[in-house]
Amino acid sequence: MAEAGSRRRSRGGGGAARRAERSSISFETAKYIERNIPNVEVLNEEALELIETNAEIILEEVGVNFVDNPAALDRWREAGADIDGERVRIPRGLARKLCSTAPSEYIQHARNPEKSVTVGGRNLVLAPVYGPPFVRDMDGGRRYATMDDFEKFVKLAYMSKWLHHSGGTVCEPTDIPVNKRHLDMLKAHMLLSDKPFMGSVTEPSRAQDSVDMCGILFGKDFVKDNTVMTSLTNINSPMTFDDVMMGSLEVYAKNNQACIISPFIVGGAMAPVSVAGTLTQVLAEVMAGVAYHQLVRPGAPAIFGAFVSSIDMNSGAPTFGTPEASLVTYGAGQLARRLGLPFRSAGSFCGSKLPDAQAAYETANSLNMGLLAGVNFMLHSCGWLEGGLVADFEKFVMDADQLGVLHGLAKGVPIDGDAPAMDAIREVGPGGHYLGCAHTQANFKTAFWRSELLDYKPFETWYEEGERDTRTLANIKMKQMLANYQKPAIDPAVEEALEAYVAEKKASMPDAFT
Repeated sequence: MAEAGSRRRSRGGGGAARRAERSSISFETAKYIERNIPNVEVLNEEALELIETNAEIILEEVGVNFVDNPAALDRWREAGADIDGERVRIPRGLARKLCSTAPSEYIQHARNPEKSVTVGGRNLVLAPVYGPPFVRDMDGGRRYATMDDFEKFVKLAYMSKWLHHSGGTVCEPTDIPVNKRHLDMLKAHMLLSDKPFMGSVTEPSRAQDSVDMCGILFGKDFVKDNTVMTSLTNINSPMTFDDVMMGSLEVYAKNNQACIISPFIVGGAMAPVSVAGTLTQVLAEVMAGVAYHQLVRPGAPAIFGAFVSSIDMNSGAPTFGTPEASLVTYGAGQLARRLGLPFRSAGSFCGSKLPDAQAAYETANSLNMGLLAGVNFMLHSCGWLEGGLVADFEKFVMDADQLGVLHGLAKGVPIDGDAPAMDAIREVGPGGHYLGCAHTQANFKTAFWRSELLDYKPFETWYEEGERDTRTLANIKMKQMLANYQKPAIDPAVEEALEAYVAEKKASMPDAFT
């Protein structure tokens, strides 16, 4: 843990040097996770076939709505769907056939090529919280988010070792006009970090701005031939595709940029209360969304998304970290793999108002579920609080630290090299200890994952340092990270061009706050 201030106890020698090494600020970014452990599969073949059959029945008999989007209706009509007003009924097998042209994995390029990520396969890419209008920290409490808050989160994500992705709307900067804030957010991702990022989806023209700004950052020819954004397209569950989200999807698909096609599921409100019923609706919605994405441009990258929570039947509030949400996520992962698509789900979900024990329990359940479900792209992997209404600075640091556990668990159990440790067992023999043996000395630095935040000190040391809890330690670490932030290098001409683009676009329209 990186700590501020002086220690009451002073110790010298090798121990002090090792502690200094552990507490130093690191700009290292771990490679995206490559799983060497099996996925949890909760559905047998009979259950999978039943859900897939029923999803086809929904698409053919019930249908889905594409609202305020005549061009979408024309595309579906030409593809062979039955159109009745804004209702689209898709013949059995058509959606699955259209989905088959989407790639099973793809590369999202970062401006630093060493931080590019491969989405799909056995991989897991971790991205921060997305969308909260409020932020919270120990010093300022709960408040509306500002652009300064947004930039701080981008810096923290850039400096966090276990995060592979800068994300998108890490919080909603309410001090910037609605019609202009996407420009400032994109510029922050592009200039303050060199990790991959997401584009705007709040209006089709803003999606086009995202593509145009990427043309400046990466070069237009590179963007034309490569995926440099993965962006979120939410479905208005149950089974409604609005013109704003679909309009943004159309822009990204035409430009070969990836879209997460994600039902928004709150069990009992936006989907049935049963796990099987929810999975059936999720599959139908995703198939319709990805199929439409492929109608716009066959072969453009698409992700099978599933945002899943249950509901408190007394208050109506969403609940997280529940067994039902885990079962839906595990099942959705199986369905995504059978469809041949990358899978997005899970995150640091919790309903708590503070980063307390409730937040920790629910978040741990949700993060581990995502790893074991075979998730390929995990949005909201750190910083989520209060059901997604709040991006919390201390929880961002706490969650980002715990993402290291997922990296460690995903490695599985190696049995090569000196992992069997037979020489160590022979050396120590009965009644000895392993602390000084050659195998321990050769491997102790990397043998165990170690938190950079949590307190493992003896009681006396912890007491003398002020009896600090985890939230306090996270607040200290957050401030140290921001104080030590260093902007990644970028071509000055590219930065100037981005600044000019943003200034010109903002000057071309009056402010709008709705």
